[in-house]
Amino acid sequence: MNVPGHIRGHIQPDRVVMTGWGAKDLLCWAMDTTQTAMIAGFTAAERDYIRRELDQFFSTLPSVAEGFQIKTWRGGPQAGQPKLPLPAKGLVERGLMRIDTTGHWPRLFFTEAGLEALRTMMRDTRLADPVKFAHVRQELGIDPIPEQTKGLQL
Repeated sequence: MNVPGHIRGHIQPDRVVMTGWGAKDLLCWAMDTTQTAMIAGFTAAERDYIRRELDQFFSTLPSVAEGFQIKTWRGGPQAGQPKLPLPAKGLVERGLMRIDTTGHWPRLFFTEAGLEALRTMMRDTRLADPVKFAHVRQELGIDPIPEQTKGLQL
């Protein structure tokens, strides 16, 4: 366990002994370390960003295959270039997503490594609600497509 020096020696397996430092210090340290922890290949901010992008928007269920639409800079030296949110920058830098600027609006798409990490995230019910994200789980092949919709053609 990587514990800061001022707290080291105060942690025992069954309890925390506080001498000189309060519980608030330990809680703040624990929160700082868990916020940056990688679970299923994504940080907490990245998981939140992905959940927001794949959640139902009014009556529309977004698709992983359609990617995430991103904004562009309107002015300044970066005018016309994609404007990436901070979580998306980390995903692109680590090769989990890629930017496609061939369409009218730039979009982010998952790479093969990103799709594997997304499947891992969607399988973990603590990270993504299976009911809320059933459309994503079906698209990724985690859950079967319901029988009622198999025969329907739109």
